[in-house]
Amino acid sequence: MKTKIRILPENLCNKIAAGEVVERPASVVKELLENSLDAGATEIRVEVEQGGKKLIRVMDDGEGMGRDDAFLCLERHATSKIRSDEDLFRLQTLGFRGEALPSIAAVSRFMLRSRTEDSLEGWEIYAEGGTVKRAGAVGCSSGTIIEVRDLFFNTPARRKFLRRDETEMGHVGDVITKLALAHPEVQFRLIHSGRSLIDVYRHTALPERVGALLGRPLLQDLVPVAVEGPDELVLQGLLAQPAASRSTSASVYTFINGRYIRDRVVQHALMEGYRNLLEKGRYPVAILFLSIDPALVDVNVHPTKHEVRFRDQRRVHDFISAAVRETLRPSAWLSRQNQPCGNSTIPVSESNAKEAPPFQPAVPGTAQEHLRRVQESLANYARTHPEGSGPAVPLAFPRAEESGTMPREVERGFFSELKILGQYRRSFILAQDGDDLVLIDQHAAHERIGFERLRDQFRQGRVDRQALLFPAVLEFDFRESALLKEHLEEFGRLGFDLEPFGGNAFALKAVPRLLGDAEAERLVRDVVGEIALVGKSGLVEDALDEVFAVMACHSVIRANQSLSQPQIEALLRDMDRVDFKAHCPHGRPVMKRLSLNEVERMFKRT
Repeated sequence: MKTKIRILPENLCNKIAAGEVVERPASVVKELLENSLDAGATEIRVEVEQGGKKLIRVMDDGEGMGRDDAFLCLERHATSKIRSDEDLFRLQTLGFRGEALPSIAAVSRFMLRSRTEDSLEGWEIYAEGGTVKRAGAVGCSSGTIIEVRDLFFNTPARRKFLRRDETEMGHVGDVITKLALAHPEVQFRLIHSGRSLIDVYRHTALPERVGALLGRPLLQDLVPVAVEGPDELVLQGLLAQPAASRSTSASVYTFINGRYIRDRVVQHALMEGYRNLLEKGRYPVAILFLSIDPALVDVNVHPTKHEVRFRDQRRVHDFISAAVRETLRPSAWLSRQNQPCGNSTIPVSESNAKEAPPFQPAVPGTAQEHLRRVQESLANYARTHPEGSGPAVPLAFPRAEESGTMPREVERGFFSELKILGQYRRSFILAQDGDDLVLIDQHAAHERIGFERLRDQFRQGRVDRQALLFPAVLEFDFRESALLKEHLEEFGRLGFDLEPFGGNAFALKAVPRLLGDAEAERLVRDVVGEIALVGKSGLVEDALDEVFAVMACHSVIRANQSLSQPQIEALLRDMDRVDFKAHCPHGRPVMKRLSLNEVERMFKRT
């Protein structure tokens, strides 16, 4: 009987693998650079013609290969990176599949030339369409040179999908930028048609490499991150202040154990850390390096290795979001004396990552201390705001005598130290900081104060529930139902009363008092969907924060409202007592600064 199942020829298998690994010239550059880095290269040169369609040449000074290894590297699943099952789940290298070189050679005219340092001669292998045409000894320097010509010459259907040279070149430059950020100790050079596009020398610290690749002016807006968590979790890198946001997420560079990744859990955690600090539709600038035990993360889930799977993604999510939040909490960029990255050195090697300082919150974290700060703030406002002079935040905190605590003196901060000059159009406070002119939006400033107090009150007390006259029955699919059963206790803490109603249905009996019935039902569904994606959801907190922001917006000082000198002083003092004081809850800036030089230039002074 004639069989229907056939074993595919090796050449066809390589072309199929190439369809997964080699999407465009940038994919070739990525795979070759990762091999060079794994070989210990300290200098890498990339030459490209016609956006990589005509030629890609990668030269490195790594350890090189001998004759046998040069031939073996063109075989499928031949690799020096892993030896056993245990190695596959504790990966320390960028490449490990053993598919890159045979897949690239299958769809191009491929030449490899390599020599080890202790060898007198190197070896050269030339292949077309995956078939070796010639091989022999050759004189060359130690290291490896790989040339990829006429990409997709034998698969014209794939070649038609390539874009213009400029577009393909942009993708190549992006790949090199990401790898260069992760390896500041390596020199990278990119040349396109004889023109040097990227040329970065070896750097000892991440800020130097960031300045060379992304522009030195950006360094003024970056804040260093160095946080060590439990179970060897370490987060290092640079975060931009919220004012330096972008319209897309293209400026978010996240790395896990030195590997660039686009992971939804990490992205979600980063955005959670910036919650209430960015305007809608804006994204931060971030260069973050997460160090984690390789056994706790699986990078073998996608051919391009851009996606990963964490063993405990919720713990990783919470660690990253908390680290980002605590790094941004002090708002250190408000002070002109604080230049975050001017002289900062943040090495990103794994050995240095282990030496990161322990996590130290910038603001006292106990509820009693936070309550004392709020009580003193209210006492100051009561003294400095005469009755009828303007609205105050309608919060009902207990007095110090009732709570058994006494107000404490708070150190004067940035806003308290400003020299008040007056009010502009009854909307902006004019102040002086040294030689700089500072403009403060009084409504945005007071809105942040009111928002933080409302949220603090909500967190310290129990969530008020509103029982529904007619419980809503919500139907879910099997997966969502299982997730909801697992997180019922968490929903209860947030003010939802959910009970199983048979099958995959749940009865919603009560909702948080601050949220409407219809909105709460939709929110439950959205939260379950997000938990299914990233293992955790911040949608409930987002919805409550929106309510708090609206309440704060309608209960604080408005624009076009005159303020007395004591009222301005009280407002500035309270700004020093709240977190994330640089922006209002909607992400708008609270203050702007004009240096003396900027003012003098306005008037043509030298």
